Amino acid sequence: MSTLTDIRAGAAHISSFQKPDGSIPWLRAGIWDPWNHGECVMALAVAGDEVSALRGLDHLAARQEGDGGWTGELGAGVPLDADNKHLIPDQPATARDTNFAGYAAVTVLRSLLALDDARLIDRYGPMVKRAMGFILSCQTSQGDIVWRAPDAGELRENIDSLRAGNACLYKSLECAIRLGELAGWKTGDWRAARARLGDALHDKDWRFDREGIDRRRYAMDWYYPVLAGVSSLEDGKRRLDAGWSRFVVDGLGCRCVADEPWVTAAETAELALACAAAGWPKRARRLIADLKPLAAGDGGYWMGWQFAEEVIWPQEQPAWTTAAVMLAADAIEGLTPGSDLLITPLPDDPVRRRGGEIPAF
Repeated sequence: MSTLTDIRAGAAHISSFQKPDGSIPWLRAGIWDPWNHGECVMALAVAGDEVSALRGLDHLAARQEGDGGWTGELGAGVPLDADNKHLIPDQPATARDTNFAGYAAVTVLRSLLALDDARLIDRYGPMVKRAMGFILSCQTSQGDIVWRAPDAGELRENIDSLRAGNACLYKSLECAIRLGELAGWKTGDWRAARARLGDALHDKDWRFDREGIDRRRYAMDWYYPVLAGVSSLEDGKRRLDAGWSRFVVDGLGCRCVADEPWVTAAETAELALACAAAGWPKRARRLIADLKPLAAGDGGYWMGWQFAEEVIWPQEQPAWTTAAVMLAADAIEGLTPGSDLLITPLPDDPVRRRGGEIPAF
C-alpha cells in the first residue's frame, strides 16, 4: 500500500464496516472502542471520504460521556471460537480507558488536516476539550496517567499505568495543543500535563506495570515512545536498534509479543511509523512491503500471520488493521496534507530536547 489508489481501496474496505449510526466496529459482528474507531475515521479522511469520516466523527461526539470519557469494549479480551480461527464479540468487557479517550485529539486534528477543513475545530473542538479534561483528571501526582477512570469510591492512585498507553497519550496531548494553537485556546494546562507525563516516561519507570504484569514483552512498549516523540531522534534510533532482533522477523514484520511466533499487520505498520519518526524511511518502507502477504485483495488486511504454523491467524480483517497500514503508508510516502502529523513532534518540546534514553524494555 503505497499509492492513493491503494489508500482508497483500503477506505472502501473500512467504510463497508460502518454502521448507519456512523460507528465503525472492529469486525462486522461488533466490538467498538473510540481509539480504533478514531483510527478508521482518520483513514477515511486521508482517503478523501469526507462523508464517512464526518459520520464517524459525529458518532464519536455523540457517544462521549458527561465527564469527557467514553466506554469502550475491550477487544483484546474477546475469545476465539472452537476452531481457534474467529473472534466471538459477544458481550465483551468494557472500560473507560484514558488512552482511548485521548486519541480523540489525534483523530480530529488528522481529519482536519486531511480534509483541509478548519471548520472541524468549531464542530468537534468541544469534544476534544472535554476529552482532555477527562485525561487530566486521571493524571497522578507523579505525572503518569492511569489506564482507566476510577470506579465510584476507587482511588485513582491504586490503578495501574501502562507505558505504551501513556506514550500514546503524550502524542494525544500534543495534538490537542496543536488544535489549541489553531483555535486560539489556552493550552497551558495541557502543556504542563504533557511535560509531567514526559518526565514520568523518562524518569519514573516504576510508575508503570505496578500490578506486577511486565508488559515489556509487547512490541508496543518498545516502539511507542519513539513513535509518540518522547525520545530524541538519536535515542529513538538506539531504542529501536536495541529491540530489533527481539521483535522483528526479517521479511515478515513485527511480532506482537516477543516470545510468540505471530507477526501482526497493525504492529508492523506502527513500527514503520516509529522508524519514519526516527529518520529511517528505508526501514519503514521495508516493513510496509513485508505486509504484502497479509493484503486480503479487497483493500483489507488480515490481522496477522502465525509463522510457526504458517497460517493467517486469526482469520479476521479488523477495520482498524487496514486503517493502521493506510496511515503508515500515507505518513511514510507523504501522500496527503498533514501526512507528517503522526511522525513529527512539536518543534519546541523540552522533554524531547532534553534527551536521555527511556528505561530499557
